[in-house]
This record gives sequence, structure tokens and C-alpha cells, in this order.
Amino acid sequence: MRRVAGLPAVRRAVGSVAAADQQHRLFQAALFSASSGNSSARSQWFSCNGISDEHPTRAAAHAVLGTMLFSTAATVIVEEAHAKEHVKFRPNDVVLYQYEACPFCNKVKAFLDYYDIPYKIVEVNPLMKKEIKWSEYKKVPILMVDGEQMVDSSDIIDKLYKKINPDVSTIPAGESEENKWRRWVDNHLVHVLSPNIYRSVSEAIESFDYITTQGNFNFMERFSAKYVGAGAMYFISKKLKKRHNITDERAALYEAAETWVDALQGRDFLGGTKPNLADLAVFGVLKPIRYLRAGKDMVEHTRIGDWYARMEGSVGVSTGVRDN
Repeated sequence: MRRVAGLPAVRRAVGSVAAADQQHRLFQAALFSASSGNSSARSQWFSCNGISDEHPTRAAAHAVLGTMLFSTAATVIVEEAHAKEHVKFRPNDVVLYQYEACPFCNKVKAFLDYYDIPYKIVEVNPLMKKEIKWSEYKKVPILMVDGEQMVDSSDIIDKLYKKINPDVSTIPAGESEENKWRRWVDNHLVHVLSPNIYRSVSEAIESFDYITTQGNFNFMERFSAKYVGAGAMYFISKKLKKRHNITDERAALYEAAETWVDALQGRDFLGGTKPNLADLAVFGVLKPIRYLRAGKDMVEHTRIGDWYARMEGSVGVSTGVRDN
């Protein structure tokens, strides 16, 4: 959550009171009409709501205006809390070559979205990869920033971070808490995902249904990828499970989610009042699975849901526009 300037929000809310005061007479008329009924009931209502019955219409109107003031201020504060992170770095042309379901690509997108950097999305066909034939680097993500090619999700984020913060010579280095958890994302969390989303044949088909719907496939490629790809990944996931010493896929996913929540130590984000690079990395790699069966199970059976919801609010609507 962003740092909230409470007083400016309240001042702006006060400005709305002048407009609300124009409705004062309407409140008075309504309350006067209501007060002409049972006086005992009226007095009891005023007493329960902390309003003096001596001047009921005036007091009630002030109470209503006070409530409106508080509500408006609270609304402004919430809106500010979830405002995007605006930065001076504004490249003219940013293009992301990606796979929609790729966790590393989603790490980069989470960073770009959070910092409100507009970008074009080019969906790469994973079978032909014709969209990146021009590049010697044959993996995704590839990010082009004003003609400069950037590759490898963590390296891309490091370079963008330095452009956004030119006065900072390097990102937080060494064994900082932020770097420790960024490495945990790349070295552990991402390896837990595939065994979970391809855990069973039905889950593999569900995952490929999402991938092929979002991806750059023609009809035959979509059909082949959905069923042949799902079957292949079901068996590959078993090898990945063995390679990374995972015995129970869901247990490993739940343990990773709980480990991350423990790392927050009661904070809204690892970065404190607003997300840092580690928060964005965890959010990015989890985003492709959040509404698949594995992601729904993760939120249902662990404490990560509240943090994830805060991240959704902080990152906000994507600034990416599909180019194909």
C-alpha cells in the first residue's frame, strides 16, 4: 500500500463539505418531517446516535455532514493508497515479448504495471517463436526499451530500477532482505509451480486451456497444444517434482506461501507500507496460477490471500497493450 498523506486527503474532503452543505436544508426538511411523529421514539433515536434532541434537525444535519466528511476523506485515502507509483522515467517505446503464462514474464509485467510504465505486449508462439526470430536470445521475456534489448527477468528489473532511480548507483545489494527473497523466488518458488499446475491430467488441461486462449495460436496449434502439450507437461512435471525433491506438490506450494507470509512479519508488504522488488517478484510469479485450481487452493488453505489482494490493489490495472 502506498504512503498516504492523510491531512491533504482530509483537506480535499473538507472542500466537498461546501457542496454537501447546500443539501443542509434537504436534511432539515426530512428530519423535521420525521420528528413530527412519535417524539419518544425520536428522542431515543437521537440519544442512541449521540445527538442532542434540543435542536434535533440542526444536530442531525451536522452529524450527517460529519459522516459525509469522514466518508469522503476515507474514500480519498483509499484511492490514494491504491494509486499507481508514478515515476519520471518515461521511455518512448517499450515492447515486451512474452508467454502469457510465463512466471518470469509476469514478474516483468508486475514491475512495469506498478511503476505505471506503458508497454506493448507481443505474444510469442512457443512452437514457432517467429516473433523473436530477429533476436539471438531465444527465450522470454525479452524487453525492448527505446531500441535497447534487455533479457532475463531479474536483470531486466535491475536495469529498469536503475533508470527509475538514477541517483541510486545500485539496487539494494548483498544479503539485504529484499535480495534474499528475490533469489528465493527465482531459486525456489518458481520450481514449485509447474508440479502444481500440471499435478493431474485435468489440471494440466485446465492450465493449457488458459495458456492457449491467451497465447498466440491458430486453431490447429491451439488444439494440439491444449491436449498434446497438457499430456506432455503432466509427465514432465513428475520429473520436475523429482528433480526439486518435492514429494507433495500442494504441501510444497502451501509451505512456500506460508514462508512468504511469515517473512512479512505483520507488515502489509515486505517493503513495509508499499511493495518492494521482492513483493513484485512474488506477486508476478503467482499471478498466472492465481485463478487456476492450484492458486485457488493456495489462497483457501494458506494466509497469503490478504497480501495478494493488497498487491492487486497496489499494482492496479495493467498498462500493457497487446500488439498482436
